[in-house]
Amino acid sequence: MSKAIFIALSGAVLKENQLEIISQNLANSNSLAYKKLNLSFKDYMISPESEQEGKTMSELGATVTDFSGGAMTPTGNPFDIALEGSGFIALENNQVTRRGDLKRNEEGYLTTQKGIKVLGLGGPIQIPEGKLEIGPKGEVTVNQNQTDTIKIVDFSDKQTLTRLGEDLFQTSQKGITAKAFIKQGHLEGSNVEVVKEMTRIITTLREFQAFQKIIQGLDEASSKMSEVARI
Repeated sequence: MSKAIFIALSGAVLKENQLEIISQNLANSNSLAYKKLNLSFKDYMISPESEQEGKTMSELGATVTDFSGGAMTPTGNPFDIALEGSGFIALENNQVTRRGDLKRNEEGYLTTQKGIKVLGLGGPIQIPEGKLEIGPKGEVTVNQNQTDTIKIVDFSDKQTLTRLGEDLFQTSQKGITAKAFIKQGHLEGSNVEVVKEMTRIITTLREFQAFQKIIQGLDEASSKMSEVARI
């Protein structure tokens, strides 16, 4: 009986974790270039020596990032860029992002809104003031003079990227050439599908409540068996 409760409890814990992930996705449905999270699960049979042989246990496998693209929105801002296709904007300190609302800092460096420098083919990109144009392959031109090219990288296994926040990743991998193209004056939105996530949260909540009822029922049955044994 206790093992059956443990099995139901493991299911409830998984559903609770899933609810947290879905809630995080919904909270970031309007965040620029946010990549939604999913949970992977793994099932296994409990020990053959146990009284509940044949029962299936489940546990959290891994948190997986969905790197599919979000919708692009035109902004008209020359410092805004969006990537069309698979790839990331290379940043200093082995960081990458798909969030493209860039700016020019006081020293003239092209940076993210958090001040992280954008890398070009020769290192951090420094640009003078003037009319900024960014080509589809990352060519940075100011007043019709090309200063550098934004480095766009990709990775054969994106799941090895370490998530540092809503839109920032870090890796020790050496990136490969990306096939993505840049669209200047656009920004990529979140890839969270709100209606689908709302449906998932309702379904998951019902499953969590079902596990709770099972646990409560098993606990009550166990208590009655203990009373009978004392008699």
